[in-house]
Amino acid sequence: MTEFEEFAYALLDQLSVELNEEKEITDSKAKAVQAFASKIKFEDIEVISNRLSSEISKKITEFTGIPVTQTKVEFPELVEFKRLKGRKVYPTRESAEFVEELFIAIAHEDVQKIATLAEKQTFRYLVYSTYAKGYISQISTTYGDFYESAIYLNKFILSSYPQIILYKQGEPYESRFDQVNSGYMGALKMTILEEHVHSIQNNLYNINKNAVSQVNAINEELAKIILGLDDITTKNLYNYLQLPEVPDEYPIAKRANLFFILNPDNFIVQVLGPDVMTFTKVTVDPKILEMIPQLLDIYQRWLKPIQAHHAAFTTMEGMAEFAVKNILRDDQDFKNYLVTFANSDISTYQIRKSMGTDFTEYIFSKLGKDTYKTLIENPPTTRELKNPESYLNRK
Repeated sequence: MTEFEEFAYALLDQLSVELNEEKEITDSKAKAVQAFASKIKFEDIEVISNRLSSEISKKITEFTGIPVTQTKVEFPELVEFKRLKGRKVYPTRESAEFVEELFIAIAHEDVQKIATLAEKQTFRYLVYSTYAKGYISQISTTYGDFYESAIYLNKFILSSYPQIILYKQGEPYESRFDQVNSGYMGALKMTILEEHVHSIQNNLYNINKNAVSQVNAINEELAKIILGLDDITTKNLYNYLQLPEVPDEYPIAKRANLFFILNPDNFIVQVLGPDVMTFTKVTVDPKILEMIPQLLDIYQRWLKPIQAHHAAFTTMEGMAEFAVKNILRDDQDFKNYLVTFANSDISTYQIRKSMGTDFTEYIFSKLGKDTYKTLIENPPTTRELKNPESYLNRK
């Protein structure tokens, strides 16, 4: 087995929990359909979504003061949804084709294709394979995504969960159908609402996309540097960082481990903590700099785009959740979704905390309906997210 085939098997092994869960969902849905026969039938996701979309768009416009333009809604199957996740990695322009091929290969569990990609474009593989577990592991918790003027609903999950939940509740299915079906409607309402809010966040969306792409460019640069290290420097770094040894017959794996350790998304955050999102400069251990002199410059350049991404993404998610909390707070379908799908309730949901939601709530208490237009046009910084009053004073 080649070193690159080892990479491919290791990556799929890291994803094994998620891939097994997908198979379990497929099997459970099949059992449910068989048990229900013709007695129980949930309405098609496309039909419901088309019916709900216009009504939800009007509610968003009333709440935010921003018109929701006609955004197309699509319903990709599992492989296509994973392909979409690859696009949302926001690779550099030169790496877009590679990332698409990688995520499709992962979706098909194609070991040879993954290995070939890793061998031919190793520096890209090191950067973008790190996204695979994080993004694909979200499949079972992501009901939808907004990307480039379109809303993509996760048909695999949204068409499976209501049937699986009802089946697990047991017979008589007919008497339990209404609440589960209502929860299904609530899940769709929440998802469509969230993604329609994302569809009006054009400026924030572009800031986030560009920032992530810049971070990826910096990580590509670091990957090339580490892959180019000589054997002596590599050995010295392993000794200094006290990393477990990798046999000499795996020279790429040795450097891959170093990349994963020294990647700023891991190394800087681990050393300096989450407060790095408000720092203006970083420091690096002088001993490490002796071996990789370029590291300080790379880490310093990484700060600006990673903070722009953190601020934009946190604001985008906070605005969407705040809209859900307010627009659906009295919606019975949403309440049933929380009970039947999320094992929660509306009271717990309303007091749930997140930095972006808390920030949006504070700004809304001062600016009201103008909040959404203001946050989209003038995004907060990472420091202002922690101190919303400073954001208002800046204005």
